[in-house]
Amino acid sequence: MVQATRPYRSVLYIPGSKERALEKARHLPVDAIIFDLEDAVAIEEKSNARSLLARVLGEWDFGARARIVRVNGLETDWGRADLATFATAISAGATVDAILVPKVNGPADLDAVAALVPGVPLWAMMETAAGMLNAAAIAAHPRLAGMVMGTNDLAKELGSRFRPDRLAMQAGLGLCLLAAKAHGRVIVDGVFNAFKDDEGLAVECEQGRDMGFDGKTLIHPAQLEIANRAFAPSEAEIDLAQRQIAAFDAAEKAGQGVAVVDGKIVENLHIVTARATLAKAEAIAALG
Repeated sequence: MVQATRPYRSVLYIPGSKERALEKARHLPVDAIIFDLEDAVAIEEKSNARSLLARVLGEWDFGARARIVRVNGLETDWGRADLATFATAISAGATVDAILVPKVNGPADLDAVAALVPGVPLWAMMETAAGMLNAAAIAAHPRLAGMVMGTNDLAKELGSRFRPDRLAMQAGLGLCLLAAKAHGRVIVDGVFNAFKDDEGLAVECEQGRDMGFDGKTLIHPAQLEIANRAFAPSEAEIDLAQRQIAAFDAAEKAGQGVAVVDGKIVENLHIVTARATLAKAEAIAALG
């Protein structure tokens, strides 16, 4: 299936309890914001964060940035109140592009949330062993629009150690990628915790990009530039895509089924990729 071209190069977590951070996020060069009511909010702040965020999303303009609200799980003391608050806020005009459901183990977890927030697209946090094994069924859910890798929680559940090559994560990352691509869902990579390590972040972004992720979740604004650059088509890729399309069009007019660009065969499948590259570049440019 073909995914939408809306960019998700950078997806920044912002605590829903911090009004100053929410205000700053309106002006950051970020493609999407995850307004977090879960891990980033202390227990004693849960209620205040919920009310603050509902007001902010009803009153403030975040421009072209996608607005995703991560609620607390329904098994907690705060999940149902989160969903009730945002169902009401959305009905009153608050702009929420998706509800992000934590610790999705299977489609039933999405069913439960879908019933409480009708009509709103859902995203799934993929951060449990059960979620990895059920990734295909989760991705097939009719309300699902995106998947987010929760590599920190997954590592905790697996008991795995950090490695720069993320060897322990490869099985889970691969299963979720296959599931997302099979069903045309957006999928973004997990966070890189060392927010002052630019080189390490760049390496992990490049790995995620090369695997096929649409972008990366981030924990600090300082990480935005590296992620935006890594997940955007380069000038060389745009140039190649344009030349492939032109060469293939010329070949077709000449009655040929393939073209040659830079000594390599170009078939229709390469043109599909080339057009997607140009569409992504155009969508990024449109963000301004």
